[in-house]
Amino acid sequence: MKWSELAGQPCPIARALSVFGDRWTLLVLRDCFLGVRRFDEFRERLGLPRAVLTERLRLLADEGVLDRVAYQQGPERHEYRLTAKGRDLYPVLLAIAGWSDRHMAGEAGPPLRHRHARCGQDFHAEMRCSECGEPLDPREVEVRPGAGFADPRARRQRPAGG
Repeated sequence: MKWSELAGQPCPIARALSVFGDRWTLLVLRDCFLGVRRFDEFRERLGLPRAVLTERLRLLADEGVLDRVAYQQGPERHEYRLTAKGRDLYPVLLAIAGWSDRHMAGEAGPPLRHRHARCGQDFHAEMRCSECGEPLDPREVEVRPGAGFADPRARRQRPAGG
């Protein structure tokens, strides 16, 4: 499968990777959640070449994950702000961070802690069933075709007259 074909796949992971599956986009998103908004700030924090950062920000804006908002005229400069669609990626980043903390942190423990401002407690993200509240275990999850799943057999060429 070609990278350009990911967005058209019935697999939700393949479609999502078409937006944020390269090696820099998740770091751009991480910085967005940390309050970075301006091109030069992203560039300074990430050390990306201008062309790469421009391409990633353009993709995220084109996909509706970021809003591009002018903050200066002459020369025109923009800030990049998370949209509701972009903020919906926060659990994804927390899940990736949690995995890294569990499997890559080393003996000293995780390098960062997350504190919930409302209750003042440090937390770790948990994935639970929206219906019963139980923690999700991949061995207890069934995946079935949904209404948006196109039957791959429907793509086969039908014989003439059939």
